Amino acid sequence: MTLDQTQLLETQRAFDSVAADYDGPRGNNELIQRMRQSLWDTVQRELPPGSRLLDLGCGTGIDAAEFAQRGYQVVASDWSPQMVARTRVRAEAGQLASRLSAVHVGIHQLDQLQGEFDGMYSNFGPLNCAPEMGAVAAECARLLRPGGKLVFSVIGRICPWEVGHYALKGRFKRALVRAARGATAVGMNRHTIWTYYYLPREFYRAFAPHFALTEYRALSLFMPPPYLVDYYRRRQAWCERLGRLDDRFGALPLLRDMGDHFLIVMQRR
Repeated sequence: MTLDQTQLLETQRAFDSVAADYDGPRGNNELIQRMRQSLWDTVQRELPPGSRLLDLGCGTGIDAAEFAQRGYQVVASDWSPQMVARTRVRAEAGQLASRLSAVHVGIHQLDQLQGEFDGMYSNFGPLNCAPEMGAVAAECARLLRPGGKLVFSVIGRICPWEVGHYALKGRFKRALVRAARGATAVGMNRHTIWTYYYLPREFYRAFAPHFALTEYRALSLFMPPPYLVDYYRRRQAWCERLGRLDDRFGALPLLRDMGDHFLIVMQRR
């Protein structure tokens, strides 16, 4: 199923509704920050400071501000106007306006953007809410210079923690929600986010005509997913050991196909 305009607007309203407090536990707890650091490190490894970056689904601008502080030129985009407003406030407060601009453009609207970028990144699954991934890939290729990089954090299809957590509670339908094909309705703050789930190779298939796959790895495979942050806080020492397993084994075959998210790097042909 391809998302229609009504479903896209439902997703927009959901993120608008949480923009005011998305920097708190809902959008930036300890487990999210650990995953965020993985994307930051990967972008810095793949693209030198001074590069021009496009942030797809910028949220409140935490990633965009970080990269601007590191010397990158960042255009931050989001389908939620409230998230874009928060990003603009963050840029002004951090005196980053010369290196960070924010535009109200959804991932499905990339045809509205012009110019050339050295790299693009997207964190915590905005791409999971985009219809027509083939069209998104083509627009990424149009906007990215040859040899440029994509660094995306995408919500995966197989999350062992999630299956186990909800199965133990007897919520078997919720445990298997990621197995659904097509767009799935996910609740947030009494609104609906329409979400697609992907295996890494399934996701890459749409980008293969324009991009070479460089690498991918699991995020939060052994570590619990971010919505189990209370479990993490009660058992922090144990969870940090699990995090080290993520760091050591998350890029291995088979294991890299699982996890709450996966981090994928692609290069423009």
